[in-house]
Parts: sequence; structure tokens; C-alpha cells
Amino acid sequence: MRILYGVQATGNGHITRARVLLPALQAAGAQVDMLFSGRAPEQLFNMEAFGDYRVRRGLTFITQAGRIRRGRTLLENSLLQFRRDLGSLDLGGYDLVLSDFEPLTAWAARCQGIPSVGVAHQYAFHHPVPGVGRLPWLKAGVRLFAPVDQPIGLHWHHFNAPILPPMVEPVAAPIAADAFILVYLPFESLEEIIYWLSAFSAYRFRVYCAIAEPKRIGSLALEPFSRDRFQQDLCACAGVIANAGFGLCSEAVQAGKKLLVKPLGHQQEQTSNAAVLQQMGLAEVMPDFDVTVIERWLTQSSGVPKPWPDVASALASWLITGRKQPLTALSRELWQQVD
Repeated sequence: MRILYGVQATGNGHITRARVLLPALQAAGAQVDMLFSGRAPEQLFNMEAFGDYRVRRGLTFITQAGRIRRGRTLLENSLLQFRRDLGSLDLGGYDLVLSDFEPLTAWAARCQGIPSVGVAHQYAFHHPVPGVGRLPWLKAGVRLFAPVDQPIGLHWHHFNAPILPPMVEPVAAPIAADAFILVYLPFESLEEIIYWLSAFSAYRFRVYCAIAEPKRIGSLALEPFSRDRFQQDLCACAGVIANAGFGLCSEAVQAGKKLLVKPLGHQQEQTSNAAVLQQMGLAEVMPDFDVTVIERWLTQSSGVPKPWPDVASALASWLITGRKQPLTALSRELWQQVD
């Protein structure tokens, strides 16, 4: 089976998921070509695992100071370029298009009559999940952005729907609890992060951000992006401060790390994620930087590791064998493996 696998590269969570699913598909016998969109090629890092991948402009959102800027998002997304890329993407020879909420491959499959499957957290919003009850347009928005024949949503709970558990890498290093706090807030102002966390000089923070070389400011160690080092620090840290993106939160829950999330403003997916995390007792939530909330969270103990099942291998086998098993049955089998 030859598959074109499209990945939304605006956030690292989609790319992290592809790092897990791609080798599972290849192990199952599929020939897979990769296409990423939503981020400039020079901003992608540690991409060797994806081979000779393609990058297109796609569609994305513009953020500033922890919020989506709707006006700039509308202005800076080029629908003309999207149509050009759509017209030039030939799917001849592909048996299936797999989209991780990537719009170009999804729309190309729709226009050219190629079977398509969507695997992403966003497709969980096809079902009634907490935090989206007053947002009836969200389901329609997901369908319009990256439409697929068969959407498969991922979430931290099934919510009595054919949703699958998170698809993350198994923990690669022994889980420990060192004294430092891991911080990953890529949509926030670095100056603001430094300002708020510098108030807690008794704690050590390791902040991954867009810098070229490591730098130390008081009790804060600033680190350039590195997937391998980040994974090591995730296993070793005492807790994680992050936005409410699905991928990193799933990894933190798996590693049993206490979690403090600041959902990205005007981003309804993260608003819903924060509501679910809080409802399930998996994280503390702060809509804005708040000294009181941070101080209270820092004194909390860590959680208990919660390994997720091998969703990637199960899903790859299901895809390669023609999707004959009902999705509800696959979902049930995987959730039975979750404690």
C-alpha cells in the first residue's frame, strides 16, 4: 500500500505523533511519503526520520503573546497559494491519503477521489467532548479545514465514542523526579515567561524556546529546541508547564508528571483540552500567568505514570488490512489496555 501522509506542522504535537505512526506504518509494509505544511522549512528541526519529505505553505494561525491573532491569521494565510499547491499535488499512484489535520492533502484527496483517513486530536471534536458544548461551529470548522472520508479522533478519554487513546512514544528513559520544572510555552513571549518565573528563585526551571545557544538567567536555564534533550528532560523533571496542546500533555500524563497548562487564547481546541484535563484531575489550569496559581502548583506532588497503549501499531495494522474491523471495536480494544 502506498500512502501520502500529510502532517500539520504548526505545532510540534502533530510532528511528534508522526514520529510514532510512520515507523509503525513502514513496519506493517506500507510505502509512505511525507508532506508537512503550516511552518517554514527552516523552522523544522530533527526531521531526519522522515526521509525525503515535502513542505508546503498550507494554512496556519498567527500567534502573539499567548493568543491567536485572528486578523493577522486571515491576512497572512494565502488562499491563492493554497489553491496553487492543491492544483499541483498529484495523488496518482497513492492508495490512501492519511491526514494529521493537514488541509492540503485532505482537500487533494477529496478533489481527486482518493480514499482518506484523518488521525488527529481535532477529529475527536466530531463527537460530544467536554468544553465544546457551546461551540457548535467547531465540528463544522474541523470538517472544512481538513475533510476526510473517515475521521479518527484521539483523546484522554473515549467519552463513549469511537475515539482512540493518545498516540505517543513510549517512555525512552527511566522516569525520575529531579528538582527542575520543564517549561515549553512556544506561543508566549519569552520576556513574559522570564518575568513571571523569575519570581520563584527557589525553583529551577528549564525553558525550551527559540534561541540558538543555551543561556542562564537566574534560576532559569534557557535551552534551544532539541527533541532528544527535551524527551530526556521530560522523563527527569518534577513537573511540566505548557500550553494545553494535546501532544505534550499526553506525554506528561504518561510520564506521571504534574502539569500546569496555560491554554492558548482564542484557540478553542486548547480551551477544551484544559477543561478535560481539569475535569479528569490531570492538570491545573491558568488562563493567564498567575503567581498564586503557579506557587500553589509548585508545592504539589507528582502524579502516577499512565502508560498509553501501542496505538500506532494497532492503527497501522488496521489501515494496512483494509479497515475491516469496526472503529468502535478497535477503540474498545485499546481502551481496555488503559488502567
